[in-house]
Amino acid sequence: MGIFTRFRDIVNSNIGAMLDKAEDPEKMIKMMIREMEDTLIELKSSCAGVIANCKRIERRKDELSEVIQTWTKRAELAVSKGRDDLAREALLEKRRFAEQVESVEEEINALANLIEQYKNDITELENKLTGAREKKRTLVERHKHANGKKRAQEGIRRYNGTDAIDRFDKLESRIDQMEAEADLVNPKTKPTLEEAFAQLATDEQIEKELADLKNSQYSASADSKETPNA
Repeated sequence: MGIFTRFRDIVNSNIGAMLDKAEDPEKMIKMMIREMEDTLIELKSSCAGVIANCKRIERRKDELSEVIQTWTKRAELAVSKGRDDLAREALLEKRRFAEQVESVEEEINALANLIEQYKNDITELENKLTGAREKKRTLVERHKHANGKKRAQEGIRRYNGTDAIDRFDKLESRIDQMEAEADLVNPKTKPTLEEAFAQLATDEQIEKELADLKNSQYSASADSKETPNA
């Protein structure tokens, strides 16, 4: 693939759309940036080569211009000496070198246009690269945020799920069982303060009922003794 073809593919690409379809957007944007950087280096290197070539041709033009000036002076000298034949030969040489200058100027103009195109392409690619690097930074931040959010959601699901509730219920049941087993292994030998006062109240009620029962029986016995026999 030529450098200009690759350049056009890069600058015409829709980075956002490509990243949306990518399985690993962060990895893909890194590859795209690397491709842009490599292409940018090639563009600058090629542009530098064209500039150097253009300068070389411009020096050639200057040399030809000096030769033209030389033949112009020779033609003038020949005319001043009455040597029209030599003047014609000098003018022919002057024309020949002038045609070369015209050809060189066309080449210089073509190279100048190419250099201008290179510079425009370099600027365009640099802008594209800046956008891609900013996109990469945004992707990295989004990736970190997404991972954090994912971990948080997974934690919430773990604690809100039925499995978690079942585990808590089983743990509570296990604790109840352990407490019951502990009561069986270590029976209470001394009542608590609450239990002592409750026992006192129970004892008092029993004593009252017992006294009432005794009084009732005593009264019945007394009544039977006072009644005469028929």
